[in-house]
Amino acid sequence: MSTPIIKLSNISKSFGPIDVLHNISLEVNAGEVLCLLGDNGAGKSTLIKVLSGVHKPNAGTLEMDGKPISFDNPRDASNQGIATVHQFGGTFPLMSIGRSFFVGVEPTKRFGPFRIYDRKTANETAVRAVREFGITRIDDGDRLIGGLSGGERQSLAIARAVHFGARLLVLDEPTAALGVKEAAHVLRIVLEARKRGLGVIFITHNVVHALTVGDHFAVLIRGAKAADFRRGEKTREEITDLMAGGEAMAELEAEIATHIKIA
Repeated sequence: MSTPIIKLSNISKSFGPIDVLHNISLEVNAGEVLCLLGDNGAGKSTLIKVLSGVHKPNAGTLEMDGKPISFDNPRDASNQGIATVHQFGGTFPLMSIGRSFFVGVEPTKRFGPFRIYDRKTANETAVRAVREFGITRIDDGDRLIGGLSGGERQSLAIARAVHFGARLLVLDEPTAALGVKEAAHVLRIVLEARKRGLGVIFITHNVVHALTVGDHFAVLIRGAKAADFRRGEKTREEITDLMAGGEAMAELEAEIATHIKIA
């Protein structure tokens, strides 16, 4: 069996007296999509921040390629090949596609005794990287990010992460604010990333989207892992029930049914 790209063992996180994550254990292999499911307040955002170096866990360990690792800040996580893409891709609306793609690592060329921003190289590279992911509507690197759709921004951010060597993509609710057509395009991008051998953690509360791309699934409820299963092991209805609280929801339905009969 191959060594996971990343492995979390008994990760816990608290803020003062408030426990947010409780003994979370997960692993993601190359060429695999792990769907992390949970309703609002389940602990998904905190787990993302642990993975991306924003928060240090209070307990538990992280391993990459079988070796213990610790992140002091987001740059540490990025340097290890972990790329976190938030809703709308964290892009800059007033920047051009080329500028946004290379922000912080701009290509330069010599102009007399100076080095200046190489706009042509940036634009051509950005457009080519995005089109390789099937975004054929983007053909001008000077186009402003603000003119792109939500799905195109997500695709640009994912293409950028892959271009700069990401091995693990952490996608935070990438389809939450998108229409059906746009969401479908982002899901195709996720499948393409998997095909290229990347590990993907797909955070969502949309069971349909998860079942479309997922290989492995974990459900969080109130900061704890309520279920961990592979594709085909649970139905859509069973997963939805888990996310809603499982037995607690069944008890509530039974209680309501009893009251209706009495009435």
